[in-house]
Amino acid sequence: MQYRNFGKLDWQVSALGFGAMRLPLRDSNPSHVDETEAIRMIRYAIDHGVNYVDTAYPYHHGVSEVVVGRALRDGYRERIRLATKLPAAQIKSAKDFDRFLNEQLKRLQVNYIDYYLLHGLNKNFWSKIRDLGVINWAEGIMRDGRVRYLGFSFHDQLDVFKEIVDAYDNWTFCQIQYNYVDRDYQAGSKGLKYAADKGLAVVVMEPLRGGGLTKQIPEPVAKLWASAPQKRSPAEWGLLWVWNQPEVSVALSGMSAMEQVEENVSTAEQSRPNILTDAELQLIDKVAAAYRGLNPIPCTNCRYCVPCPNGVAIPEILSYYNDAIVYGAIQSAKLRYNGGVAISREQRADNCLDCNECVEKCPQEIPIPDWLKKTHELLDTTGNP
Repeated sequence: MQYRNFGKLDWQVSALGFGAMRLPLRDSNPSHVDETEAIRMIRYAIDHGVNYVDTAYPYHHGVSEVVVGRALRDGYRERIRLATKLPAAQIKSAKDFDRFLNEQLKRLQVNYIDYYLLHGLNKNFWSKIRDLGVINWAEGIMRDGRVRYLGFSFHDQLDVFKEIVDAYDNWTFCQIQYNYVDRDYQAGSKGLKYAADKGLAVVVMEPLRGGGLTKQIPEPVAKLWASAPQKRSPAEWGLLWVWNQPEVSVALSGMSAMEQVEENVSTAEQSRPNILTDAELQLIDKVAAAYRGLNPIPCTNCRYCVPCPNGVAIPEILSYYNDAIVYGAIQSAKLRYNGGVAISREQRADNCLDCNECVEKCPQEIPIPDWLKKTHELLDTTGNP
């Protein structure tokens, strides 16, 4: 296993972190985790050098933290550093801070959490919990030993990311979505460098877009990968691109099968900053362009369409539709659309009133209200189990 600096801390993190958001299931119900197999996978990763395990309060409807806690019995807790997250979207009052943390400690069966993140911050969630005093509370739980270090995960635009980074001098780390397709999405490459320059460790989530870069490879992409002199799997290419960048501390992979754990551990053992050649980086750029060219909605995320007078999160919703179609990521898109973390209920497409203000502003002349309706029809799970 290769290891990297974790921000300013005197500790090195494994290049690969185990993300417990996509644990193996017994059936289609996300709360029915195959606990025996999940524990076997987590322990295999730790036995092969992984020392960072990440979970969160809502993963697998609350079951993820329980399974992770059981996996860390028998001496495994002492071999890793554990990360979980305060569900910012569910906070209603300051009393909720302690309520959630104490519940998480019980679920995980631990006395303390190494790395505690404010989960899924965007402008609205950040301002809400900030004004409720989350920073003073967090400093208190670090003093009393329930949490060792504070960070945040992020889903919004670059200017909001910088605002949050600059709002508190003692962040230890942050977590961003980042891969070779999404290098200019949300915090993106600029946010990665901004945080790293401030001394924060940067944890990367979705390095393979939730598996979307490894499954159902479109023919134009497959031809590009086949043209490479060095033959690698799509997962290897995606992870090595992330690890190629020295600002990245650890890449989380949400692995759902032992074969994925074995492959990713093997790839992590090969990883180094700046390991890819210029020709390989150019090939990955072509692959990224090919994926973007497959988007059914030609949205460039220029954001000229926002703010919507009705509060609809237009660019985010259009991206969910593209992801669902291009990457076959319908379940992931549904989770983002309905989960109240990436966008709120008030920002969904069914709040569109067909005012057409967005159409007038769109440089691509996209019939946005029509696409919003299609997206809602595809992704809405209101009233469904």
